[in-house]
Amino acid sequence: MEQKILIVDDEAHIRMLIGQTLEELEDEGVEFLTAENGEIALDIIQKENPQLVFLDVMMPKMNGMEVCRRVKKELGLDKVFIVLLTAKGQETDRQKGLDVGADVYMTKPFDPEVLLQKAKEVLGIT
Repeated sequence: MEQKILIVDDEAHIRMLIGQTLEELEDEGVEFLTAENGEIALDIIQKENPQLVFLDVMMPKMNGMEVCRRVKKELGLDKVFIVLLTAKGQETDRQKGLDVGADVYMTKPFDPEVLLQKAKEVLGIT
């Protein structure tokens, strides 16, 4: 089965950075998808059914919290593993993220090693 990772951030350089961080997964046949806002992300999640989504919280059109809530609570796509990436590191923000269904809440700047390890873990790549 083909594995897909969706990278969602309104800043192109962050999408690129995450893509570069996870680059070695391409050798494992992982396909990368990107979106620059929440609306596009939601659309891609419904069409492509990625196993893993790295989702920025603060974005135009629809924020990451809302995308996450819709995917997990409305669409019931429990198998989509969502990592919320945000500059907001406060406990209340983290709790909000987990409340809307995020599987992991990571703060920026993130550690590339941690990001890669989490992706490998979720996709079952050793």
